[in-house]
Amino acid sequence: MPTRTKEPLGSRLHQQADRLGNLLVSTFHFVALFAIGGVIAWAALAAFLEMIADGQADIDDVLLLFIYLELGAMVGIYFRTNHMPVRFLIYVAITALTRMMIGDIQHHHRPDMGIIYVAGSILLLALSILVVRYGSHRFPSGPHRNVAPARAGEQDDTTDEH
Repeated sequence: MPTRTKEPLGSRLHQQADRLGNLLVSTFHFVALFAIGGVIAWAALAAFLEMIADGQADIDDVLLLFIYLELGAMVGIYFRTNHMPVRFLIYVAITALTRMMIGDIQHHHRPDMGIIYVAGSILLLALSILVVRYGSHRFPSGPHRNVAPARAGEQDDTTDEH
């Protein structure tokens, strides 16, 4: 009959506490993701219904729906992968700045330096996406090393972009 060595009580207690902690964190993530996803869907629906009630949709409204779409995509990606791609936050920022610039041009009808600043900000954000994509492709941080060159339209989201 083989002899079984017992683990110390403190070690077993620590393992049980780790399991309980992991369960609680996972539960919180799922509940929070569903809540955030629900709020995004609710806000998008409210904006859409407001457009219908107004009987028209401006470019501001369409871009707002794109912001909601990107936020929903971020929640979906985080739900599936437990990773939050920084690129999506930058996409939201670009869309928000574009919306702000178009709204400013439509309402004030005057060119000024503010438009140049916003356009420069959009350009910097676009360049930052290029840097993040290149960095995640060239220097992957995950266990799966992506060594093949990225092709146009191909996703390389197998790496972390924290």
